[in-house]
Amino acid sequence: METPWNHATVLLNEAVDALFNNTADPSAPEADGTYVDATFGRGGHSRLILSRLSPVGRLIAFDRDPEAVAQASTITDERFSVRHEAFSHVADLPGASVDGILMDLGVSSPQIDNPVRGFSFRFDGPLDMRMDTTRGESVAQWLETAETNQIAEVIREYGEERFAGPIAKAIVARRQERGPISTTTDLAQLVADTVKTREPGQNPATRTFQAFRIFINTELEELQQALEACLHILKPGGRLAVISFHSLEDRIVKQFIAKHAKDEYDRRAPFAAPKVMKLKALDRIKPSKDEVSGNPRSRSAIMRVAQRTAA
Repeated sequence: METPWNHATVLLNEAVDALFNNTADPSAPEADGTYVDATFGRGGHSRLILSRLSPVGRLIAFDRDPEAVAQASTITDERFSVRHEAFSHVADLPGASVDGILMDLGVSSPQIDNPVRGFSFRFDGPLDMRMDTTRGESVAQWLETAETNQIAEVIREYGEERFAGPIAKAIVARRQERGPISTTTDLAQLVADTVKTREPGQNPATRTFQAFRIFINTELEELQQALEACLHILKPGGRLAVISFHSLEDRIVKQFIAKHAKDEYDRRAPFAAPKVMKLKALDRIKPSKDEVSGNPRSRSAIMRVAQRTAA
């Protein structure tokens, strides 16, 4: 029997309010447009979006996790459709066809809490970490052949781990002595044995697990591609809301919005008109104390909201 892994949707009302012009007023008219939930997960945001749509409104969801797609398939609403694809595939949608896009980045609780998925050092399981278990290689498969400098670069760049070098050397030494690492417990223990300095309240393997997950799923590249696509597919006045959970993601979102939300002057032609901004930055929202108290995993979440201009 399949275990129903629990999931609490982060910034549920705030995110959907942002898409619909920040109004949760029951008397507000239902929306007629086309909306995108680029990261369906377990569907909390999608179900609330559907409740705000008119009979002619439309919601398109994306997710590369087969389990999420299976969950989405239980929604029988004719206004809803789901695509088993990474969220960078929002680029496949027609230009200026979307009224609002929501991205809820990172890993969902069901993914973290299911040992078989290999995302967490808290459970013993295969070292997989793929968002889409039907495609690509797992972390364990990558570590079978990766060179020390490759491993160190990934841990340093995506985990911001200052002990990246020693961890990478330990992984390769273990592979040469006893064979490659294949379980989450093996990796967590190796990192704990290698990293002697502890960050308060954090497992020493936290940064390494984050780094390998981001790398194996090309998460930051996916995010960059999806953000660029939003400029093309959003209608003038359409809204973009992105929830991120760590500094690497948030930095990309912040810089992307800032880049397209300010006038750019060409210094070589000082009297030329500036490039017209394509986005207007609207808001930066964090979970309330009540939400963090009820769902501690939400504490690092930051949602940034922007609006497409007519440029």
